[in-house]
Amino acid sequence: MNGERLNPVGASDGNSELKRELAQARARLRLLSDVGLALTSVLDPDKALGRLTRLVVQHLADACMVDLVEDGMVRRAAVAHQEPAHEPQLQPHVRLPGPGNSATPLARVLRGSGPQTVTVPTEPSPPAEPDPLHTAQLRLYRRLGAGTVLIVPLQVHRGVLGALSLVRSASDKPFDEEVTGLAGDLAHRAALTLENARLYALQQDTAEQLQRSLLPELSGFAQLQLAARYVPAREGAEVGGDWYDAFRLRDGSTVLAIGDVVGHDLTAAVRMGQLRNMLRALAYDSEDAPSGVMRRLDAVMQGLSETELVTAVIARVHKPAHGPWTAHWTNAGHPPPLLTSPAEGSRLLEEGLSPVLGVDSAIDRDDAQARLPPDATLLFYTDGLIERPGEDISRGLTRLRQHAASVAGLPLDEFCDALLERLADGHQDDIALLAFRTSADT
Repeated sequence: MNGERLNPVGASDGNSELKRELAQARARLRLLSDVGLALTSVLDPDKALGRLTRLVVQHLADACMVDLVEDGMVRRAAVAHQEPAHEPQLQPHVRLPGPGNSATPLARVLRGSGPQTVTVPTEPSPPAEPDPLHTAQLRLYRRLGAGTVLIVPLQVHRGVLGALSLVRSASDKPFDEEVTGLAGDLAHRAALTLENARLYALQQDTAEQLQRSLLPELSGFAQLQLAARYVPAREGAEVGGDWYDAFRLRDGSTVLAIGDVVGHDLTAAVRMGQLRNMLRALAYDSEDAPSGVMRRLDAVMQGLSETELVTAVIARVHKPAHGPWTAHWTNAGHPPPLLTSPAEGSRLLEEGLSPVLGVDSAIDRDDAQARLPPDATLLFYTDGLIERPGEDISRGLTRLRQHAASVAGLPLDEFCDALLERLADGHQDDIALLAFRTSADT
């Protein structure tokens, strides 16, 4: 063993027995502390369960497995053995038949029977009826030379999520009540970790789906080349307030907007939806220039919303009867739009910049204007695309400009995908993209 087995000792003189009992108690507390740290120090539940099984084989068993019930099947999520070379015998990551009506002790535990102690027979008799799970488990136990197997449930109030199995060889001591109780405590802690991870994943998925539902469909712009992408933050970060929008005005011009509500939670996503709706109403009703719409949005946001700070770009693109596409825009503290074309390269549109929304609604905001050459792409994006921890933002902007120039000739959807493939690696924040491309006949 890598550590002292946690088993009651036989009779001896009183002082010696007391010392051993105290040592055993300290070892149990140390194991519980180590397991608590192992289960809470990583976000990935499978990694946490793997650490648990490693600790178990150091103190309680020759081998250890965690089997989880998923989609009606049993998945072996974590395994450990005192001799790592033997771990493939434990069938890591294998998917087994679900508990169903199986008579195997593992199935009974997964159905809610409580802990089961199995004495592995030397010559197992075949079940009366075919039982794939029972056959697979007995074959595994015999391959490991198991004498005793203790199976305890990973149980929460909603039911049994899986089972923790401890395996001891035929030559080792069987599991006693003390170890059984300790294993049950470890399994309960693991179950809570697993349940919390699943609830967190569900919450994140719900928040992400809500955010996606608040973003517009671009299917109504068949006559325009528009593409958008939304990529949630990598694991461990919460959903944020990144948003984009595109809609037509009565004069035939199109408003393109992108922004980021400060915050990374469900509240930010909800406020993002409110802000986008306010922008639509103000722009459509007033038909004002982008700077005027931005001033109105700032005033309404501060008067009727609890949203605190927002960065945004509002642009208006149109094509006169004779002449090229033209873009008018204003920028409230947001990363500058990018204009790129195969013929003219890439440049950042840094004009029209003013402070973020939510500071002072009386701030003067300016419009900027640019001609859009044929086959040019006007790209709006949020800071998750360019920001990296510990890096100056100018490097991210340079990287974006260079990569955009190298893929400017791709079809618009491929252009967006290529940018994400090259620039989104390692991002820690949500990313939203909105791209508009002019036609070649302008």
